[in-house]
Amino acid sequence: MKTIAISGSPRENVGKRDAKELRYEGKVPAVLYGGKEQQHLAVVIADLRDVIYTPEVNFVEIDVNGAKTKAIVKDTQFHPLTDVLLHIDFLQLFDDKEIVMEIPVKLTGTSPGVKMGGKLIQKLRKLRVKALPANMPQNVEVSLEKLEVGSLFRVRDLQGDKYVITNTPEDTIVSVAMSRALKQAETEAAKGKK
Repeated sequence: MKTIAISGSPRENVGKRDAKELRYEGKVPAVLYGGKEQQHLAVVIADLRDVIYTPEVNFVEIDVNGAKTKAIVKDTQFHPLTDVLLHIDFLQLFDDKEIVMEIPVKLTGTSPGVKMGGKLIQKLRKLRVKALPANMPQNVEVSLEKLEVGSLFRVRDLQGDKYVITNTPEDTIVSVAMSRALKQAETEAAKGKK
């Protein structure tokens, strides 16, 4: 898992006016949870670009006056109209404490069902994964090699030795459905046999 370094500065005042001033300066109010006490910070918005606007999942290392803390993004708040980042929450990481993160699903291989004209339908793009920080995967790979038309791949079909997927085991991740063209071809073939 990649770690992105960002710097933060402690916030003296916590309130709407202070938050507005921070945003005017190109910073965003932030809170770091998980330690002995929560820390109120100000983080430069430009530093967060690689953390938030990416499909990848990353750890962050927040440097506050020389003290470095490893964390993950727990929550973000955006302005409903302008889509500007208004607030960000971080959760401090500890090597011996398991965390739950939303990890992207990466489809690999080619489905024989799709080659035959079936339609690939991906229901889950991210999975909730519980693991120690050192064992957190960058993505969860799902092989399409055995997916025929009409078959599906469920959460329970995944094997992780160093992490646990907390989604419902019966949830479908990806399936291959019969496409209209394939249905039509089968119908026509059946008519031709009669």
